[in-house]
Amino acid sequence: MTTSVLIVGSGPTGLTLALELARRDVPVRVVDKSRAFPRSSRAKGPNQRTLEVLEDLGVVHEVMDAGRAPVPMRKYRDGLAVADADPYAGRRPTPDVPYDRGRLLAQWKLEEVLRDRLAAHGVHVELGVEIDSYEETATSVVARTPDGREIEARHLVGCDGGHSRIRTLMGATFEGETHEEQRMVNGDVALTGAHGLSRDHWHQWFDEDGAVMLCPIPGTSDLWWFQAGPETAADGTPVPPSRESFQRLFDRHARIPGVTVTDAALLSTYRVNVRMADRYRTGRVLLAGDAAHVHPIAGGLGMNTGIQDAYNLGWKLAAVVTDAADAALLDTYQEERLPVAAWTLDTSSRRLDAVMAAIRKPGGGLDAGITDVTSGLGIGYRWSSLAPPTTLDTAVRPGDRAPDAPCTPLRLFEAFAGPHFTLLAFGEAAARALGEAPDAVRTYAVDAGPHSDLADRRGHARAAYGIQGDALVLIRPDNHIALIVDPAQADAVRNYLHALREPSGVPA
Repeated sequence: MTTSVLIVGSGPTGLTLALELARRDVPVRVVDKSRAFPRSSRAKGPNQRTLEVLEDLGVVHEVMDAGRAPVPMRKYRDGLAVADADPYAGRRPTPDVPYDRGRLLAQWKLEEVLRDRLAAHGVHVELGVEIDSYEETATSVVARTPDGREIEARHLVGCDGGHSRIRTLMGATFEGETHEEQRMVNGDVALTGAHGLSRDHWHQWFDEDGAVMLCPIPGTSDLWWFQAGPETAADGTPVPPSRESFQRLFDRHARIPGVTVTDAALLSTYRVNVRMADRYRTGRVLLAGDAAHVHPIAGGLGMNTGIQDAYNLGWKLAAVVTDAADAALLDTYQEERLPVAAWTLDTSSRRLDAVMAAIRKPGGGLDAGITDVTSGLGIGYRWSSLAPPTTLDTAVRPGDRAPDAPCTPLRLFEAFAGPHFTLLAFGEAAARALGEAPDAVRTYAVDAGPHSDLADRRGHARAAYGIQGDALVLIRPDNHIALIVDPAQADAVRNYLHALREPSGVPA
């Protein structure tokens, strides 16, 4: 049976992409070579921009309920607490930014939330299905499993992680470097006798000869994320992670008697990799998430960048397979997201340098890796061919993230929610131009007197967009600004959408 899109990999990136497609009624299959859903807690949760994505996908309330706000970081030296730090202290939601901080949440729990929502659309992950080859034809991709089964799809997307088989088959290079000297052991641990360790803190012991970090896993009473510099054997080689090695590391650095590591699961050794694919698309095959880029964990950008890859790709892929856009639109996925990956590699490397410098001093810790730039809120695509310049003097520009604002009866994010373009008409003259908008676009007159659909009584919407007079603002399905024009140029909206159907794939 042929499907429209085959997604290989059922982590957060693959699930987000599948949900983006399923809510648009695009036939999609998700396969994963694992025989059971992993209980991986690797990523520690969504950042602020990803929470906005999850709101659009309709699952943010489940995520907020399952997780918790980031906890303050307690730093130790020589076994003694020397400082507490809360990198989000003093932050509050604002009218244009509803989420002032991310959410602590085990990756397996986020995947469970996404799978449940995907199942509501009738799509279920197919476990134990490995893709080891594919053949592209003029109209489809035929993927094959090791036992000879075939799955035919119009498009194939590799969301299968840093060791991506799809990336290898595609012939994309994975350029960059691996820092073998920068290693970390990880696992989920259960502790007994740890009553003195507050579960309202992320504990971080840094010494001259190593470090141990314990962060409470939300939704559990005794489980912690464990991270540490590895033990070194007599011959200088790193000791593989185990419950016993974790116990020795904890005893050495925490120096708290009576605490026992009773269980250690999901053990892994992390090496700092800084790599990205040279391309995200070859014909009908695409890459997203760790299959396209890997980088230091400092700043927590890994899972979040993958989810935001999928958010960018989802509406474009859906438009192509439903014949609402030419296949050339898929080229803008690489055009927009590859520079973001390069920025992410650079930013996370800089944040890692900042953390390594900070932990050499008493009171330094992982909070050095968290800054405003790691929120994801500043990521936009002003360079994109989908972002034609505007002649209006506005605070935001085409390609930027579209801000939220509390209007009546809806917030702007509530107006944007769903798989559609949204057209905001600021002012009465702009509202009169809404009659010329294409039927596929959802329209709202904002601050337009008696013609208003959304009342901007406190001026938050105008302030967020920096609009003084009348203007039309077209918002893409991924909640980035497509177009800002004067109402006299209302035909530009129709022309923009029409251009997506052309072989150029982009507005003129």
